[in-house]
Amino acid sequence: MTEAAALPDRGPVPPPPPSPRQGVRLVVSNRPLLIGGSMAAMVMQVLDTTIANVALPHMQASLGATTDTITWVLTSYVLASAIALPATGWLVNRLGLRTVFVGSVAAFTFASVLCGLAQNMPQIVTFRVMQGLAGAFLAPLAQTVLLDISTEEERPRMMIIYSQGVLLGPIIGPVLGGYITENFSWHWVFLINLPIGIITGLVLFAMLPNLQGPREKFDFRGWALLGVAVAALQLMLDRGQGEDWFSSAEIVIYAVMALAAFWMAGVHLFTKKDSIFPRELFADANLLLCVFFTFIFGMVMMSVLALLPGLLQQIYGYPAVDAGWLLMPRGLGMLLSMTLIGRLIAKLDARLSLALGFGITGGSMWMMTGWTVDMPATEIFIAGLVQGVGFSFLFMPLNILAFATLPGHLRTHATSLLNLTRNIGQSIGLAVCTVLLSRNIQVNHAELGARITQYSFPIDIGRLRAAGQLSESALSVVDGIVTKQAAMIAYLNDFWFMAIICWAAIPLIVFTRKPKPAAGPPSGDIPH
Repeated sequence: MTEAAALPDRGPVPPPPPSPRQGVRLVVSNRPLLIGGSMAAMVMQVLDTTIANVALPHMQASLGATTDTITWVLTSYVLASAIALPATGWLVNRLGLRTVFVGSVAAFTFASVLCGLAQNMPQIVTFRVMQGLAGAFLAPLAQTVLLDISTEEERPRMMIIYSQGVLLGPIIGPVLGGYITENFSWHWVFLINLPIGIITGLVLFAMLPNLQGPREKFDFRGWALLGVAVAALQLMLDRGQGEDWFSSAEIVIYAVMALAAFWMAGVHLFTKKDSIFPRELFADANLLLCVFFTFIFGMVMMSVLALLPGLLQQIYGYPAVDAGWLLMPRGLGMLLSMTLIGRLIAKLDARLSLALGFGITGGSMWMMTGWTVDMPATEIFIAGLVQGVGFSFLFMPLNILAFATLPGHLRTHATSLLNLTRNIGQSIGLAVCTVLLSRNIQVNHAELGARITQYSFPIDIGRLRAAGQLSESALSVVDGIVTKQAAMIAYLNDFWFMAIICWAAIPLIVFTRKPKPAAGPPSGDIPH
């Protein structure tokens, strides 16, 4: 009898247990559901950054606010979010990923309801601060979850999903906010978060493991320095235009505080071992370069989205809702190009995609420099479509490069740093473009007005002045035409400025390294 025949028949041999997917930190039972819940939380927060913009005039009348004070509805939210962001990594390590994520969703939803029920300015500003503090963690945590539940090969596809949420939010926000405000009331701009927040919180609580990292001592000094720096910078940018910038002692104080706090925070972060952002982050060249690129991206994206509504309504005369719809081609361009990028990113070097993104975005700005005061909507549509493609080719490879050489345990810190940088870039870009626009309108009006003489008119101005009130009306019409042309030139100058910034960033891409599996000690899978 052979040895094989002597063995009892035990039936078919079961297959070996599947090996864990390489590089995955979180293994969950239903990835699509968790992705949907994470993205819903992030989009809810991103939308609330812009959805209230078009509701401000209605809120001003309802709450009895002035033109200056109503802007605090936006400023308080952005400021609170920027201050809270650096604490994301420490909170996750201390309390756990699920605790922080679900708690943030619950607090954000509760604050949204309070905003919808606000009756006066102190209440709405207080509740918006609460909303900003709670919502600050939603975007970086959503990005962390998407990275942690995916393999190295799947992460480009996950970043496509994340990019769609981040980029579509500022574009859909004004349209959605205008529709809700006109058909219901401004209160529902905030109350709409209630059902979304409840469902999202339940999904995250059920699906997300409570992953914790090494417990660290909270770097209160570093957090305070960053908070003071960001707050002073935001106040300087928000109030500078109304206070005539550095001719005001208030703005000078803000500027000095911001510079001093940023300098002290930088020295603290690079020298202290257990700072709020680990020193290992700043040793990664890819991440540092991507922080700079994220700053440029935030600066350009928010600037153009903030400038276009005024241009479309004041120069071209479109109603607010129509102006919002003319911003939608950017979203369409992103949706069309995301699928293409998803197929190409595995074969195409992410650095080349990033260069294409800056090049296409700068090219779309160059297209906009050819706009005139009398122009069909087709050219606006085409430029927006091209710009959406540029945003897609820029944002998604940017996230891949940022985490290409970064150890997995630093992802949460890195995502909060990138989101903070993007917020600062948005604030600075908006302030710079607004200042350039205002100053250039004045300069252009003076230069164009100086060219209008009696020889510029087909009739004798002397006789026109003899017509009394009719002459004043005619001259007022001429002044309106000059103002319109001066404003148009100022908008074109801003577009040139943003195009140059995009193109100037391209040479720096050569200093980034090609994406490869993250270095450092591997993190074991954490089953749900």
